[in-house]
Amino acid sequence: MKTIHTLIICTGLLSGTAMADTVNFDSLKTGAAPPGWTATQTGSGSAKWAIEKDESAPSKPNVLKQSGQATFPVCIKDDTSLKDGFVEVKFKPISGKEDQAGGVIWRTKDSNNYYIARANALEGNVVLYKTVNGKRSPLDIVGRKGGYGVKETVASGQWHTLRVEFAGNKFKLTFDGKHLFDVEDTTFTEGGKVGVWTKADSVTLFDDFSYGLK
Repeated sequence: MKTIHTLIICTGLLSGTAMADTVNFDSLKTGAAPPGWTATQTGSGSAKWAIEKDESAPSKPNVLKQSGQATFPVCIKDDTSLKDGFVEVKFKPISGKEDQAGGVIWRTKDSNNYYIARANALEGNVVLYKTVNGKRSPLDIVGRKGGYGVKETVASGQWHTLRVEFAGNKFKLTFDGKHLFDVEDTTFTEGGKVGVWTKADSVTLFDDFSYGLK
């Protein structure tokens, strides 16, 4: 009877692990892109993704840093396939003259096709887009036609949390624990990979990347 009880507990733990996963980058070698991720970009330029030590990391010691320049640097976790669920990351915009942005991507087919939600410290807003064949376009917020995301203070040099929950054609965006808006779209309906994103010359740190079922 004791053996059966132990097996049930183990099975429950395994199920919980399969429901969600968090990557904090702390056990990875510094100075290179994380293994098992596609560190690349959408468009032109040269993204630079690397694991680095950072004393401000929410989970010390390591973070994932993007310090190159490209149209849209993206880093995609290769072994993921998620249709409905959530993706969340803690990010810290450091610098950038053109942009200071951090974002998450989901239902990613490749580096040119995915959904993306991002927060921008220079613009002071949070926007949800789709990128189709390398072309990015903003999506309308439920209950409002047109416009460009929502205004929101995104402090540079501070850690923030960006989360998107997605099911079918419905997406719910939360920033620093506050539900900002919902979006509905049917461009990408199948499961895909998840990852992180920046723009242009943004130097951005990422930590505690989480994804899975809600």
